Amino acid sequence: MVSSEAVPYAKTGGLADVTGALPLELAKLGHDVILLLPHYRCLGESGRPFRPVCRLHVPTPQGPVDTLIEEDVISVGEDDCRMRVWTIRNSAFFDRPGLYQDCGIDYPDNLDRFAFFCRATIEVIAHLRTACGWNTQVLHLHDWQTALCAVYLKTVCQDRQEVQGVRTVLTLHNVGYQGLFPREQFEKTGLPPSLFTPTGLEYYGMVNLLKGGIEFADYVTTVSPTYAREILTPEFGFGLEGVLHNHADRLLGILNGIDIDRWNPETDSYLPAQYSVVDRSGKLRCKQALQREFYLPESSAPLLGVIARLTSQKGLDLVAAIIPQLMAMDLQLVMLGTGEPELEAKFQVLQAHFPHRIGLRIGFDEGLAHRIEGGADIFLMPSRYEPCGLSQLYSLRYGTVPIVRKTGGLADTVLPLTAQAGRATGFHVEADTAEALLAVLRQAVAVYQDRSVWDQLIEAGMTTDVSWARSAKAYDRLFISLVRGEQPHRSF
Repeated sequence: MVSSEAVPYAKTGGLADVTGALPLELAKLGHDVILLLPHYRCLGESGRPFRPVCRLHVPTPQGPVDTLIEEDVISVGEDDCRMRVWTIRNSAFFDRPGLYQDCGIDYPDNLDRFAFFCRATIEVIAHLRTACGWNTQVLHLHDWQTALCAVYLKTVCQDRQEVQGVRTVLTLHNVGYQGLFPREQFEKTGLPPSLFTPTGLEYYGMVNLLKGGIEFADYVTTVSPTYAREILTPEFGFGLEGVLHNHADRLLGILNGIDIDRWNPETDSYLPAQYSVVDRSGKLRCKQALQREFYLPESSAPLLGVIARLTSQKGLDLVAAIIPQLMAMDLQLVMLGTGEPELEAKFQVLQAHFPHRIGLRIGFDEGLAHRIEGGADIFLMPSRYEPCGLSQLYSLRYGTVPIVRKTGGLADTVLPLTAQAGRATGFHVEADTAEALLAVLRQAVAVYQDRSVWDQLIEAGMTTDVSWARSAKAYDRLFISLVRGEQPHRSF
């Protein structure tokens, strides 16, 4: 499992949650898993111990670089299983304040950094086979930062005996992020110029690492069945819909899950009171505490929660547009996030105008995110596109009814009230408009007054399986099919 981030080591977004949890579930299924990460500066703050494993010579366009590989070992499950986490040290590339950027600006040498990471991954595979007798059967890659691994295995490394037979799976977490670089930087990949073509890594005159991964991986997955269909269209494919169409026979959508131990209202230490689907009395105490934390009056009116990047992609401009109408209703709103300066400023003005109705925290706070999930009645997620989304899964687990845009994984994970009675878990917003969002919010507030229906929504959500267990089994079937040389069964 190769990723540019994973909890608890390094995180900028949902990718880290996925790659921190999925390998553990695969290990529980009996796989011998090694998670491979860059050794960022922040790993020293993770509280995890690392020990040296070996030194490898990693080829680069400037010559071999002596590289230290270090290891952490994680206990998995109750059978004394263990999973190894190996990190690749290169202080010049990874000992920095941020993972990909500093002060909001991408590092100019990101292509060098992640090309090195991918070349080091190939050397790790070779070392495991020659020095440890450990054959890598599947290399699971995540996003553009690791996509070159698939390219190297099929091109410049295809004749290396020690890396033969490795099958590659590339998971696309968000096709909007592709690893685009000027064509002048192509030589930094160490690949021959013959690969800078429309069937290789060339993309409208630029280098596109994600495109290269899609072209050369044995299989491509993405994080929900609906998103797998959406990325075949111009609206969601971000220019790669044609490439994805060409490989649609090896594209599979597998829903993400969440870490149900870390996100568990029965044991969550961030909450002022714990609760369960059987006894939800603690949720009311969580709501009251959340109202106090945001200096809002304690009220039985529905409390809406938002935890998101404050961007138009997340549909937060639509929320801002309907605040006057929302404030005319009997409800409260609490928000946590950071993002576009214009939206941050707009919500700060709105909060100042409605200080007893809107609570706002600019930034991110893990504990507060848990308390919003635990204390809110409704979770608002009107994203314009959302490959999978995790917050709506947290909301289901915490009995906080989600209102989501009908897109990507949001459509796959939230069953709308129009569904069969007793099975619905939330509400869908069909259109990408402020009017559609407002109409669904009005419907939800009306339904909130009918406690029998609302309780059904809560109970259906809290009993939904949002764990990684089911998703890990889908990956397990895919991996086994690839190793056996069989055609995997597609889920859509």
